Amino acid sequence: MYHIIVNPASKSGRGAKIWSMLEPVLRQKEIAYKVLISREVGHVTKLVRDLSSSLLISDPEIILKLIVLGGDGTLNEVLQGISDFGRVQIGYIPTGSSNDMARDLKLPENPLDILEQILACKEPALMDLGCLTYDRVSGEYSRQHDALPAMKRYFAVSSGIGFDAGVCEEALASKFKNTLNKIGLGKLTYLSIALKQLIKARKVTCTITLTDGKIIHLPKFLFVAGMIHQYEGGGFKFCPGADYHDGILDICAVGNIPKWLILIALPTAFTGKHYRFQGIDRYSASCIHLETSIPLWVHTDGEVTVKSDSITMTCEKKTLQLLL
Repeated sequence: MYHIIVNPASKSGRGAKIWSMLEPVLRQKEIAYKVLISREVGHVTKLVRDLSSSLLISDPEIILKLIVLGGDGTLNEVLQGISDFGRVQIGYIPTGSSNDMARDLKLPENPLDILEQILACKEPALMDLGCLTYDRVSGEYSRQHDALPAMKRYFAVSSGIGFDAGVCEEALASKFKNTLNKIGLGKLTYLSIALKQLIKARKVTCTITLTDGKIIHLPKFLFVAGMIHQYEGGGFKFCPGADYHDGILDICAVGNIPKWLILIALPTAFTGKHYRFQGIDRYSASCIHLETSIPLWVHTDGEVTVKSDSITMTCEKKTLQLLL
């Protein structure tokens, strides 16, 4: 039995269209399934949490198999609802704007091919899972949320604080994004918002503490991203060569670099060439603690809930089971 999570609104309705293509295949193959439709922000987490509570607790032998149709944000919501990652297997059919995990996993472009791959999978692949802990929160919530968020959030692709999270927060509420998605240009949303926020960015300092105790102080800080996969924000290759099952977070830190140079460096990040610029540095650690001089937006897989000035990111090695 597969439980299928569908976000029909992903990429301005593309999720619903893809599901209408896939459901007849499941019926034709006589695959047992139950479909669960996401209705609003946070609904997917509740659906998965209820499944975890009812199935995993009632039957200690059962393995919960989920197929997720949505973007990286939908998958992120799924992660928040899982109570036991050792008993949940996930198939992922990307229907979002960014699809950064699918890009790194090199999933087929045709959703029907991905479904066939999922159904044929006998042994799930193991992938690292990121965990973000808010050490402090500011009380300023994203426009998508109006209640106190959990102090811990999982992530499959990346987590970041500062500029990249600010771009995500604005993009989540952008009507312009929906328009561009309809004509296949959704990635331009992030680029246009990034340019606007870059111009408005304030001077902020950041202190990074790595697993081995090494401390990096950024006197002029734009953002820090802790990444499991290579890509973020719709194809920015911020951490080329990142290995999603090595138990290590790859860290892209953008610090003391002039705004005009960022405008030159940012496009090179699509091909992972941005580290040639002084002030853009790469680190790696299984645990990273960050403190900023003012509270800033924080994201997990592009999902933004609250501002913070003190966060910790850790990597849980080979925890997520993927049907590939």
